[in-house]
Amino acid sequence: MSSYYCLVAGLPDVNLDDGKLNYTVENFKSELYPELSRKDQLLIDLFYLKYDNADLLRLLKDKDAVVDGGGNFSSEELLALITAVREGETPDSRYPLYMYQFIEQYLTLQPEEQYRADDLLAALYYAHAMQCGNSFIASWFEFNLNVNNILAALTARKYKMDVPSVVVGGTDVCAQLRTSNARDFGLTEQITYFEQIMRISEIDELVEREKKIDLLKWNWLEDEVFFHYFTIERIFVFLLRLEMIGRWISLDKEKGSELFRQLIQSLKEQVQIPEEFRK
Repeated sequence: MSSYYCLVAGLPDVNLDDGKLNYTVENFKSELYPELSRKDQLLIDLFYLKYDNADLLRLLKDKDAVVDGGGNFSSEELLALITAVREGETPDSRYPLYMYQFIEQYLTLQPEEQYRADDLLAALYYAHAMQCGNSFIASWFEFNLNVNNILAALTARKYKMDVPSVVVGGTDVCAQLRTSNARDFGLTEQITYFEQIMRISEIDELVEREKKIDLLKWNWLEDEVFFHYFTIERIFVFLLRLEMIGRWISLDKEKGSELFRQLIQSLKEQVQIPEEFRK
């Protein structure tokens, strides 16, 4: 637990330059990631896999597509994976198994079914992440999936759309959203933050809605990480918040700047080295 004292305490000074973060999730990957144990690197990889997912989708549609990068794999590595699946090769263990499964499913889709690709990939990704073996990080992915699905279900119901078709994943909450006709889908007692999501879903202004969603996630992280000190969980939360702040700055520079300063100040307060480590 104490192995990350020096890592966290040694985070570089960060500031805002022209409304942009001078320390980003990309900096984290290149500078802090190598300092983690291999076991913890695999947990951090879960965060960056979403960038791989986006790149994988683009390359499946067009092998010459320009990808954003930022994930765990280069475009060349992802193209090699696609080729391996096409040729029926044995899975390479450096790639998550869900990627193989998704590519196999994608290759069977008819052109008129390709709109389902994003949801198929998301379902497999979340299932993979929720089986990571770290209860905090697994809970984060389950929470994120719940928030996304509840918002999607409420929106679909509001506009008389087919609710089951917008729900992603195979959890018990997913099943409840697909089958319940109750106002709250029968989830109020099970999902403590359901009413908050209900209120967010009623916001029509998209920027304000996005900010409220991030605030809900921010507060969940604040509560859930409280008893994790100097562990990979604390570092994972720092990474998530760094990403959120970047989004907030793009939505509201003043508010994003304020949150960023609060995050860094909070981090500095949390990493006061205990007396026994100073000797």
